[in-house]
Amino acid sequence: MTKSVKQSKKISRREFVRDSATLAAAVATGLSLAGAYSVEAAEKDQAAVRKTRSYHPDMEYRRLGKTGLWVSAVCMGGHWKRIDKIIGASAELNPYVAPTDPSVLNPFENNRKEVVAYCLSKGINLIDLAGDSEAEVYSKAVRERREEVYLAYSHPSSELREPPNRNAKKLLELFDAGLKRCRLDYVDIWRLMALERGGQHTQAETEAMLTALETARRQGKCRFTGLSTHDRKWAKMLIETYPDIVQVLVFPYTADSKELPQESVFEAIRKYEVGTLGIKPFASNAIFKGDGSAASPHAEEDNRMARLTLRYILSNPAMTAPIPGLISTKQVDNVVQAIKERKAMDLTPQERAELKRATDQMWANLTPDYQWLKQWQYV
Repeated sequence: MTKSVKQSKKISRREFVRDSATLAAAVATGLSLAGAYSVEAAEKDQAAVRKTRSYHPDMEYRRLGKTGLWVSAVCMGGHWKRIDKIIGASAELNPYVAPTDPSVLNPFENNRKEVVAYCLSKGINLIDLAGDSEAEVYSKAVRERREEVYLAYSHPSSELREPPNRNAKKLLELFDAGLKRCRLDYVDIWRLMALERGGQHTQAETEAMLTALETARRQGKCRFTGLSTHDRKWAKMLIETYPDIVQVLVFPYTADSKELPQESVFEAIRKYEVGTLGIKPFASNAIFKGDGSAASPHAEEDNRMARLTLRYILSNPAMTAPIPGLISTKQVDNVVQAIKERKAMDLTPQERAELKRATDQMWANLTPDYQWLKQWQYV
């Protein structure tokens, strides 16, 4: 080693402290330090994080893959299961369709606007829209604050799950109609909804989906593109074959999901820098004992289990963010608490054992229409 090289290796104590502080700040911000993560890269990422929408210093942010968007480590899912327990409705509400009765609609819309505003105030900056009423409900809730939030858009009845829509022309027409209906000039992500078993689509239907996504992005109607499916092998094939189009993938990921040792979709996700949003983190509430109301005798225990679940999911750096359906400001506070706990420490052996007992019961609690979720224990 030459003298000049030796000298270049030396750093002052001040530089060491500065660089250590920079990397520590990156960890506190939630940035991954996997691999050779330089001080310069950490500084650049921190600067980008501070410019993200609705930035809050207490929130953790993760890069949504190749989109370059920095989104909160827990985002907001559009479903509103159990919201009747919060707004005092006399009957259970459809979790995907907004109520039409004015006596229920008004408190429902007020709740959605209040919870969205509270999310933004806490640094939660992405809403995933996946039901037939969600796009309209949330676009109305954020109308005056559109540039403070990222919207991931989908509208099931206008997309591939309906056979008449399985051509590019029809998909684009319906997407345009949805934007106009929601009074949106654009969405940040069009994550088109395919069949749960996406491999059942013909090659022509798959190409129609990809053409529609690419065309909409080229036209400036969406900034980034992706899809949601429950078919791991099909998703992996699409990522590997069309990496410029499949920029975001939405798929189930629970408190007991694990990466397959071989042929995992995460191999392609990491290789092609795909942003990932995890649906059904609480297995359609099967992990909880209570009914979601603040007065439930199980409320405290359920809140703790929600935090353990989120911390577990975020221990996988390939997961950008889980997306629970938040129905109250107290649930938002619980999410923020989960982030704080995650920053402080990983799950302890005792917490992992507690979570394992809960997930064993979770699988036993699944209703018949959610038995398919067991297929996502290994991803």
